[in-house]
Amino acid sequence: MNYPLEMNFKILAVAPQIFVRDAGGTEIMYVKQKLFKLKEAINVFSDQSQTNQLYSINADRVIDFSARYNFTNNQGMGMGAIKRQGMRSIWKASYDILEGDGIKYHIQEENAFVKLMDGCFTQIPVVGIFSGYVFNPAYLVTRPSGGGEPGPTVMRLAKQPAFMEGKFSIEKVDPGLSQSDEEQILLSLVMMVLLERSRG
Repeated sequence: MNYPLEMNFKILAVAPQIFVRDAGGTEIMYVKQKLFKLKEAINVFSDQSQTNQLYSINADRVIDFSARYNFTNNQGMGMGAIKRQGMRSIWKASYDILEGDGIKYHIQEENAFVKLMDGCFTQIPVVGIFSGYVFNPAYLVTRPSGGGEPGPTVMRLAKQPAFMEGKFSIEKVDPGLSQSDEEQILLSLVMMVLLERSRG
């Protein structure tokens, strides 16, 4: 993939849609969330025409704070999953990227205070619509480590200043990532953004 990638979505859209483009502006993913589903159901296409479905993301249970979201490719083969780290995510968004039942990567907010202020600022009438220019949280994708501290960072997603839309930049930090790992991480970041969009 040609980094940095740009991910964006309209805040006021009825059905959540995310566009992912590479550094040259080429659309590489179009993500559409199905409405009125008790279980999350998300389709990922190569572009907005929706003629070529690349992946699907499905929750393992009815709407739940600790649901696991499983990824499959267009041949129906599993590509891992993402799961929120329960109560830890209330203060600071924390997710695990899973391969089977094992943790392959972590996603965590770089600075919980920025996310808190962004969420508070958004709630202020009228002024809140400009929150996209004030506080912009970032998230680190890291390898697990044995000591409880985050391991080496492999990717970084950062919210960018934008008006009436969510706009993010994705930087690849570890040049040694395989293509399958890049795809798995990108799907995880898409799902995390969908889950976190209402909180900034």
